[in-house]
Amino acid sequence: MPRFQNLLLHSLLAFLCALGGSTTSAAPKPNIVFILADDLGYGDLGCYGQKIIQTPHLDRMAAEGMRFTQFYAGSTVCAPSRSVLMTGLHLGHTRVRGNASPEDSGAQKLYPGDVTVAKVLHQAGYATALVGKWGLGMPGDEGVPNQHGFDYFFGFLSQHHAHNHYPDFLWRNDTKVPLPNECVPVGTAGGGYATKKVKYAGDFFFEEAHQFVEQNKAKPFFLYLALTVPHANNERSKELGDGQEVPDYGLYADRDWHSSLKGQAAMVTRMDKGIGDLLGKLRQLGLAENTLVIFTSDNGPHKEGGPNYNPDFFDANGPLTGLKRSLTDGGIRVPFIAWWPGKVKAGAVSSHVGYFGDMMATFARLASTKAPGALDSISILPTLLGRGEQAKHDYLYWEFYEGGVSQAVLLEGRWKGIRLKSTSAPVQLFDLTNDIAEQTDLAAKHPELVARIASIMQTARVDNEHWKLANAPAKKAKQK
Repeated sequence: MPRFQNLLLHSLLAFLCALGGSTTSAAPKPNIVFILADDLGYGDLGCYGQKIIQTPHLDRMAAEGMRFTQFYAGSTVCAPSRSVLMTGLHLGHTRVRGNASPEDSGAQKLYPGDVTVAKVLHQAGYATALVGKWGLGMPGDEGVPNQHGFDYFFGFLSQHHAHNHYPDFLWRNDTKVPLPNECVPVGTAGGGYATKKVKYAGDFFFEEAHQFVEQNKAKPFFLYLALTVPHANNERSKELGDGQEVPDYGLYADRDWHSSLKGQAAMVTRMDKGIGDLLGKLRQLGLAENTLVIFTSDNGPHKEGGPNYNPDFFDANGPLTGLKRSLTDGGIRVPFIAWWPGKVKAGAVSSHVGYFGDMMATFARLASTKAPGALDSISILPTLLGRGEQAKHDYLYWEFYEGGVSQAVLLEGRWKGIRLKSTSAPVQLFDLTNDIAEQTDLAAKHPELVARIASIMQTARVDNEHWKLANAPAKKAKQK
């Protein structure tokens, strides 16, 4: 081959190699920030219809991102909802199925074989942190966050300890960090309330979140920010009649309301500002366009702020029926906002039906890694990014153990079946498309749907040693 042609061929090959390398080089993995409020209702934010409590930053987050209208928590109470979130398994399969008593700590902790979202992301090269409330393991046992994929942990281990918004200590990894608050213990479960209030836990958590983002800005990170507001301090509610602890009442100080109502509104608005500041931090560091931020709540709104606290005052569950501890949608349908400038379409509203368990598949896909097998998890990235075909669940499943065993199934995103207090109770059936408040039982009109739902209630779950249903089969049914 003539020398000129040879040089031309080599130049062309070099150009093609360079072009190929530039187009196939891996994009930086996106950061993930998952913010979880505690006992915030579907109707507690302005962007979900709230008329009294002001939430301008979360409303802006929704305007700049995507707001979901039918997204569900893992459970209607704290610990199992977080277990579903961490494991990508619904309540028929996840490790922790309910809030256990302190004497039965084995029923409310993760075990070494449980694979969490944090572990999957850690193995994919992410720096991982939990700031806030854990509730899935106690000091010294195998359920603590650092044993389940988190490089860094700061906050509460015990959910009873987390009731106190002015604790006298918090945990940093496995070290107890004393705080200047002075507290009165109440009961034997680790709860109490402060008589000297110096440092508010919620403010501390946002400070820690800022530091983690700053320290890890040069590499992909996963921040699970599990806030403890607006959960009541149950022990203070019982002792002093007002569990809505907050440093000040802010915008609501002059309102002619009971202090527990002022406190609730102030807690939500203070949380809203903290989230706005955190989004501002991401913008300041140039990280916003490479960070998916999700905001949601662990279950429906509470009524535990004291005898004068009434969630109906704020219409906390919006158009839904029920509160925390209900399997009607008021107890499990939650606000869910996704924000990712340049990736998630601004002002989008999605009716996609998803739940906490979907975070495992979603985050694994974002991190370009594999999720564990045999999950109850579907990636919602096609919905978030507006491309590709979005898979759907055939059904969603919940169970609840307080006051008897209750179960719920959402079939095809529309038909809601609920069986209350006993596995032998009749199944009630509601059409959420036409009856969002679940007021009209259609079971007698649709026996075929009732039969399908009753079958799912049997087959969509397996017992574990701590959480069992009578007559539940040992066979595990795969959920889509």
